[in-house]
Amino acid sequence: MTEAIEGTLLPVTHDLGQFQVRRALPARGLTMVGPFCFVDQFGPGVLPVGMGMDVRPHPHIGLSTVTYIFDGAIDHRDSLGSFATIRPGEVNLMTAGKGIVHSERSPQDERASGAAMYGMQTWLALPDAKEEMDPAFEQVKPGQLPILSDKGVSARVIMGTLWGQTAATTCHAPTIYADIMLDAGGSIPIEAEADERALMLVGGQADISGEEMELYTLYVMRPGAPATLRSSAGGRVMLMGGEDFQTPRRVWWNFVSSRQERIDQAAADWAEGRFPVIAHDPEHIPLPETPLTNSDPI
Repeated sequence: MTEAIEGTLLPVTHDLGQFQVRRALPARGLTMVGPFCFVDQFGPGVLPVGMGMDVRPHPHIGLSTVTYIFDGAIDHRDSLGSFATIRPGEVNLMTAGKGIVHSERSPQDERASGAAMYGMQTWLALPDAKEEMDPAFEQVKPGQLPILSDKGVSARVIMGTLWGQTAATTCHAPTIYADIMLDAGGSIPIEAEADERALMLVGGQADISGEEMELYTLYVMRPGAPATLRSSAGGRVMLMGGEDFQTPRRVWWNFVSSRQERIDQAAADWAEGRFPVIAHDPEHIPLPETPLTNSDPI
């Protein structure tokens, strides 16, 4: 393994029939890369005509969700009254803070033609001083996300500053996040200024300084080590990372916090109906006894 790579994480794959969801973080031995405490990659896949994704209303605290898709569309609704349909090249950033409820569903036009499912959803832990901030939602359009174009490379900056370009997306902690498209023969340097970085190949072929990448595996980069991303056949790679959090985070179901008692309170609040509600959407996901996402700080 090249010296630029500190380690790799194989995702846990959940097969949903028409498409798969692959969860790379949190993982045993590693719970965060910069502020990223949850990394899901889903698809590619297409649902049968008439069907769609229906993630019923559910709560979050202590984090921001970042939704970014390569194909398809998703309707977002939340307890602030926000409604937005995200499409490829856009970013939905929902900051939960002290508490928010949202749902994610396929739009009607997608259901009528066969809903495509292909993209990323990540969670970013909020810094200590912002864990209980007021909730917020923003959708960032493609024109607000700069694209670096060079011979054989097109890289969109989703969050933070990379290659001298800065995205308009709000960052509550120093964050880098980018969507890198490589043509056959394309290459791009991976900056080493961020405290922590990771790369995931989500389509095609690529290598990191000569180390061939496996699809959907998370490659955790060695701090301070320069690297070059290349492709001989064309590929798509997600770059993520940012500031090293000094205070560990706990993740239990949809809740992220530096304090276990705060997670316990959020779970009780959801079970007893004390979270805000989404207007005109009475459904909800019950509190699980054993959630799929459950990690203690390492």
